[in-house]
Amino acid sequence: MRVGIIGATGYGGAELLRLLHQHPHVEEVVLYTSSKEGMNIQDSYPHVSTIYHQTLQSIDHTSLKQEVDTVFLATPPGVSAEWSRKIAEAGCQVIDLSGDLRLEDPAVYEKWYKREAAPLDLIKEAVYGLPEWNRKEIETANIISNPGCYPTATLLGLAPLVKNKLIETDSIIVDAKSGTSGAGRSPSAITHFSEMNENFKIYQINQHKHIPEIEQNLQKWDKEIPNITFQPHLVPMVRGIMATIYAKANQELTEKALRDIYEQSYENERFVRIRPEGAYPATKEVYGSNYCDIGVTFDERTGRITVVSVIDNVVKGASGQAIQNYNIMNGFEESTGLTLVPMYP
Repeated sequence: MRVGIIGATGYGGAELLRLLHQHPHVEEVVLYTSSKEGMNIQDSYPHVSTIYHQTLQSIDHTSLKQEVDTVFLATPPGVSAEWSRKIAEAGCQVIDLSGDLRLEDPAVYEKWYKREAAPLDLIKEAVYGLPEWNRKEIETANIISNPGCYPTATLLGLAPLVKNKLIETDSIIVDAKSGTSGAGRSPSAITHFSEMNENFKIYQINQHKHIPEIEQNLQKWDKEIPNITFQPHLVPMVRGIMATIYAKANQELTEKALRDIYEQSYENERFVRIRPEGAYPATKEVYGSNYCDIGVTFDERTGRITVVSVIDNVVKGASGQAIQNYNIMNGFEESTGLTLVPMYP
């Protein structure tokens, strides 16, 4: 199959290049741009020299189907709202890595993203691409809205609790930490080396645009869940997210019973690994991979559950999950091209 990437010069696009190169069903990768036509991808990313030789080309949706079968949109907010419909109408599959199609209510999107929402019919057509909990819908989808990085770690960590109604619905607190690659490639003061090195900072307090995405999906699993408390932090590393999740148990519980629920929930999932009793994951242990590693514990003294969920934000939190969705859409083995052992140390 032939695939196209719009936004290949960002971190998400660069990771797609890395992962698609080893995908046995991808015969050709075409790189599209709206502003850098004619630039060789090696000029932006020398690490792909001798591997990719393509130049970026303009997008012509009228001839797109003759060039590619699937298009990955690794673009900032606002781009896919314009292009997804045109690409789908051209007869191509769409996998959107931005947040443009994740929120079902346009008014909620406009409140949190501070921009005009995509057309409602386009939003309704898009399927939320969290494979572990939405696989059947993904199988028949033509447009995928790839989850955000924080929501991926948080939702995978919370799903067994919420779906089994084990917690007080108003007790969820998510304390999340991310590496700087989550902020994208464009320079900014917050990710400047002198500002970030040997530093640890909270940001977008009560305002992060992934909050409504998390709440929307939790409320699909349990409509009694109200708003949650979610606070993101930046730590001085490049890749990785750790979501430490706290919730109050609503019934008598033991740590063994809790762990059994998590193990049963994910026993057939290739990319979710549950740690044994007393063991908790670190971001380095999923670095460069499509895994989500989860550790759980129950504090009988306080009645509170703690879940630690870690991912590589550029892989499972973005491009790896996008390829996982691509595999499901096309009937390939779900792990195709993604069987990477995490890089360590």
